Amino acid sequence: MSLPVVALVGRPNVGKSALFNKLVGKRVSIVEDTPGVTRDRIFAQCEWCGNRFMLADTGGIDPHADDVFLSQMRRQAQLAIEQADVIVLVVDLKTGATANDVDVADMLLKSGKPVLLCVNKVDSVGQLPPEVYEFYNLGLGEPIPVSAIHGHGTGDLLDTICELLPKTEDGQDDRQAIKVAVIGRPNVGKSSLINYIAGEERSIVTDIAGTTRDAIDTEIKNRHGDFVFIDTAGIRRRSKIDSRVEYYSVLRAEMAVERADVCVIMIDATEGFTEQDSKIAGMAHEKGKGSIIAVNKWDAVEKDDKTMDKMRKSLMADFSFMPYAPIIFISAKTGQRVDRLFELIKYVSEQHSMRFSTGMLNDLLADAVARVQPPSDKGRRLRIFYVTQPSTRPPTFVFFVNSAELFHFSYQRYLENQIREAFGLEGTPVRIIVRERGG
Repeated sequence: MSLPVVALVGRPNVGKSALFNKLVGKRVSIVEDTPGVTRDRIFAQCEWCGNRFMLADTGGIDPHADDVFLSQMRRQAQLAIEQADVIVLVVDLKTGATANDVDVADMLLKSGKPVLLCVNKVDSVGQLPPEVYEFYNLGLGEPIPVSAIHGHGTGDLLDTICELLPKTEDGQDDRQAIKVAVIGRPNVGKSSLINYIAGEERSIVTDIAGTTRDAIDTEIKNRHGDFVFIDTAGIRRRSKIDSRVEYYSVLRAEMAVERADVCVIMIDATEGFTEQDSKIAGMAHEKGKGSIIAVNKWDAVEKDDKTMDKMRKSLMADFSFMPYAPIIFISAKTGQRVDRLFELIKYVSEQHSMRFSTGMLNDLLADAVARVQPPSDKGRRLRIFYVTQPSTRPPTFVFFVNSAELFHFSYQRYLENQIREAFGLEGTPVRIIVRERGG
């Protein structure tokens, strides 16, 4: 059974993201003094006194906004309200109850969901400031004073949230879900893909590059299995990162890659390969992640029966440092081959987790050494005593040899190719570790 959802909502810049980070115990949501920094719904698991739930941070609600981003942020917050089991309205002690607070409170009352009123920025301890009592006028019951910065009152808030949570048969989430990070340059269609997969507008989509700033989790269950898709901010070249917010967005993308099992590296078919695509793919490769290269916007390309093969060969040359990564041509707009993408993700995840017995590996090693003799230098020949696999994700092989210096890169590559030829390992990098011992 999925975990219950608690949504933090409120107008812009009342401290929702700071409170979100305090409650989940780590910096997940971007915090800046600029209104509108959080645009999408951000999810993280929260645990308190044995109760577990998903906490959702939302973009600030401005009921009367005309701006394209603000209006879509309002829509995202409304979606969060619809999906939440408990709603926490966050207000700002320093500004008092504003007309927008009143409008948001009215919206929440109409939802029929349990609503808590949280007054943030009550940074002093002891007697409550008289300004807190002004918030009774919102009609949401007793305000809960907190300080997101110092943590005052957050325990009381969590206690009250847990009292309102629906009782579940078990509080376990599915640990078998495949975590998929969708990465790429800005505006290649990452959010559009996740929205298509989710069947709802989970991430804000516009034609303006850099719309997604945080990494966002979307849980998907279908006939292929259970997946958690992590949408990420588009990754620009470091020289073009000119604001702290965008700097944190790149860090979020890197963190998303870190916790993913499989990375879907999105390329814009209408623009083709760029140097930045290579650098983004290199991030997944260096971290040892299973990888798929998804060429998006294929529906927008004028093509004949040779176009796909031609582009595939070109991309194989461009991504020569990761020849194991399968290439798929998709359209997030029309859904073309998205079903096949799920099959590939599941397959790559399985390959990424493959484990082989020491006996199998050493049989393969004996055949490979008989076929191509190990290198020698000044009369001394490399001897490989045995190989074993200590870990997966990615598959990692330790070779015990008489001389690490003699175990040249070219012979390591030869043995890696022999392992791939025998066992597949498509879509995943392979790690080779050399251990020297006497003999």
